[in-house]
Amino acid sequence: MRIGIHVGHWEGRPNDVAGLALEAERAGFDSVWTSETWGSDAAILAGWIAAHTERIGVGTGVLQMAGRTPAAAAMVALTLDHLSGGRFRLGLGVSGPQVAEGWHGTPFDRPLERTREYVGIVRDILHREAPVSSPGPHYPLPLTKGKPLKPNVKPLRPDLPVYLAAMGPRNIALAAEIADGWMPYLFAPEHADAFTDALAAGFVRGDRKPERFDVAPVVAVAFGDHVDACRDALRPHLARYVGGMGSRDANFYKDAVTRYGFGGAAERIQEAFLDGRRAEAAALVPDAMVDGLCLAGPVERVRERLAAWRAAGVGTLLAETRDAEAIRALAEAVS
Repeated sequence: MRIGIHVGHWEGRPNDVAGLALEAERAGFDSVWTSETWGSDAAILAGWIAAHTERIGVGTGVLQMAGRTPAAAAMVALTLDHLSGGRFRLGLGVSGPQVAEGWHGTPFDRPLERTREYVGIVRDILHREAPVSSPGPHYPLPLTKGKPLKPNVKPLRPDLPVYLAAMGPRNIALAAEIADGWMPYLFAPEHADAFTDALAAGFVRGDRKPERFDVAPVVAVAFGDHVDACRDALRPHLARYVGGMGSRDANFYKDAVTRYGFGGAAERIQEAFLDGRRAEAAALVPDAMVDGLCLAGPVERVRERLAAWRAAGVGTLLAETRDAEAIRALAEAVS
């Protein structure tokens, strides 16, 4: 199992993402990944990291498809792969209706159709076998006054890895069918069988080999001598996703933890969070949820817990942290 670092998105804090990436590179880790919400840009952060490192892989986890045309995403991948010397991985995701429609002003409808069409265009551009055209309906190319084009820069790697973030069963199956990797969030290794059928269906449809597919969950981490203190540090994070990402009726993360057996707790967390009682929502996150979804505690405990992710078939564990000390502690845990 490879270890990567996910530094998340930048919000203007004193946050030296390049320094974190260098720490991960010195530790011998596999990759460093960035993300975006409705502020900083994941591709620019990835470029900044690539410019300050030499060997470590660099990925976007994830670029919001609503914020870029497929051609724009392919241009990001093509350019960063050249500039990094072949170290780039392109992670994509549909985001959610709040970001797609509230921030980017693009419809959040038929996400499966959009994703399939989007990735197909990105692949065609990177393969550069012919001018790219697409019948649509979501991303028709060309429009009436244009003509098909192919990139005027030859891609460094036509088979550059494409990852998809997905939570629901149909989205997970699509990732297994058309992508090189899947980036789940709030992945519970002891409940990995919840995803087995969806992954298997996608592998069959795409005639794909499971051993060539990278399951790369993003896992929040907190190191320290006292397990309870580490759990407390992670509870607000889980409460924000389970309680506040999405609406009361549509929250992929709440649905995921419900499938793991935390349905009652998830309902209470969401009710408190959406009512503005965020400290209460965090306090309602049970220890078992933190332990099942995160890595928390002393180095020795984390070392033992990593075995669960290996057993679940994880290819690359992406430890979510912005703390250089945590990166060093994780390096000790995997040594």
